Amino acid sequence: MTEALQARPVLVVDFGAQYAQLIARRVREANVYSEVVPHTMPVAEMLAKDPAAVVLSGGPSSVYEEGAPTLDAALLEAGVPVFGICYGFQSMVKALGGTVAHTGLREYGATMASVSDTSSTLFNGQTADQSVWMSHGDSVSEAPAGMRVTASTPGAPVAAFEDDERKLYGVQWHPEVIHSTFGQRVLENFLLRGAGLEPTWTASNVVEDLVGAIREQVGDAHVLCALSGGVDSSVAAALVQKAVGDQLTCVFVDHGLLRAGEAEQVEQEFVAATGVDLVVVDAREQFLTALAGVSDPEEKRKIIGREFIRVFEQAARDVVGSADAEGHPVEFLVQGTLYPDVVESGGGTGAANIKSHHNVGGLPEDLQFKLVEPLRTLFKDEVRQVGLELGVPEGIVWRQPFPGPGLGIRIVGDVTAERLEILRAADQIAREELTAAGLDRDIWQCPVVLLADVRSVGVQGDGRTYGHPIVLRPVSSEDAMTADWTRLPYDVLARISGRITNEVREVNRVVLDVTSKPPGTIEWE
Repeated sequence: MTEALQARPVLVVDFGAQYAQLIARRVREANVYSEVVPHTMPVAEMLAKDPAAVVLSGGPSSVYEEGAPTLDAALLEAGVPVFGICYGFQSMVKALGGTVAHTGLREYGATMASVSDTSSTLFNGQTADQSVWMSHGDSVSEAPAGMRVTASTPGAPVAAFEDDERKLYGVQWHPEVIHSTFGQRVLENFLLRGAGLEPTWTASNVVEDLVGAIREQVGDAHVLCALSGGVDSSVAAALVQKAVGDQLTCVFVDHGLLRAGEAEQVEQEFVAATGVDLVVVDAREQFLTALAGVSDPEEKRKIIGREFIRVFEQAARDVVGSADAEGHPVEFLVQGTLYPDVVESGGGTGAANIKSHHNVGGLPEDLQFKLVEPLRTLFKDEVRQVGLELGVPEGIVWRQPFPGPGLGIRIVGDVTAERLEILRAADQIAREELTAAGLDRDIWQCPVVLLADVRSVGVQGDGRTYGHPIVLRPVSSEDAMTADWTRLPYDVLARISGRITNEVREVNRVVLDVTSKPPGTIEWE
């Protein structure tokens, strides 16, 4: 393990908001390693991790609400630098004897903050007036003894405080969101100036650390990798190959839920670039049979996850065999699980189970493999950097995300071969036009959804039609935790709509989804 990754972690204490994961990502953007821990973890266990610093996340509760998470003052007395955000800020105030009051002045969204000292630890190099993102009802009316108030807003007389001697800091707003103009600068000032940390968390160090961890976990055993051709599984496969070489066999499952040309892309581009041992399994009939008559999205995801595992178990028996040439068994299955997958499947403390991901919440209980998930603690942008560091082709690294369950969860209704062909044709047109317009890097992804159980009246060729609607869902995001719909040029939307309704006979209407996340998710199912 590299010297950089042996460094003490920054612990992000999760008070029940999914944004704890975003804070952890922002810390890593400052090239500092972070880990998320639950607020229920005893202080002794937190300190046993020898943290270099602690960040207290926001949360949905009021500090005075019955059953609200509490902060043990012992954490603030341990000599570890601490930075409180929103609820974490207020919990620091309460633990240190300050006053959090119901002032009646709520603040939500963009708010102007007045900084009283632009040379302070947190606000060095920033403007005195800056836009910040607020979300609070209670406000700090009196700072704890020893704290110097360095910012205020109309609804929060104490919006930031600093104590350089005890290395305790906090802000009422959310610096982790892009809507706070100097948010990342405030966080980096805490990490680098307040806590005195060195920015040594880099893609090359991550690769070295992950490769070492894979070698330690796998040993001499043979490994299967669930390769989809997407960013996540491709980078995971490249990492494992770097770690254990020919102990790895990649298995690509053609489950019939793929987009046009995907199987060919995997076999040609990825294999040519990496030289991995690839086995292609045709499981189209198996998946369609298992999904027959199923319209519930959660059930679809679980079925797809189960069938994936069954395919790999069969591949281990029939294709790879129960042991390799040296007699080492096939013990491990590699998956490209990411941090947002874990969080949305209820794996983040305090986070709701929004939806099961096929590789997290959808795995069968009698799984016959031990999982290798080298990307489980990484966000998408970190995965892309790791992929570039490993030499994965840019065409794959920058490919738009595509869900493991494939087109199966982009059909609202039963999954049939006919409906898959309709959606596949519409999706290919949308991708072609976005690429032709040079917009591939401007959007995070553009799910194309078939409303299979909905029909609308249309007119085509002077005749009445009764066809399916297609939904375009272009979104922009940094990490898939939050997203906004992408404002595509009207002429591009017009070309996509015109081609789909002209070339896909069963579709007579194209609509645009203009919902952000939250409240919607990126995928419809």
